[in-house]
Amino acid sequence: MPQRDSRHIEIPHALLAYLEYGTCLGTLLEDTGHGTFVLAGEPVTDATALTVIKPPAGERSIEVPRGKEIRPDDGINHQ
Repeated sequence: MPQRDSRHIEIPHALLAYLEYGTCLGTLLEDTGHGTFVLAGEPVTDATALTVIKPPAGERSIEVPRGKEIRPDDGINHQ
């Protein structure tokens, strides 16, 4: 596995069920083989945002872009 730093977090596979329909995470998901993914993004350092997020002690939050899910079988021309 690649080296990890403060830009990386690990999330459970099930968390992806909360994505808005038609969207995806705009970052590479590395499957750990243990029911989780490791992904990278920019650390959240804004105090106001952290007050809203309320990460548990010892946890960190990152920001990742939101992508658009493109499915080859959806019958839409994605040009």
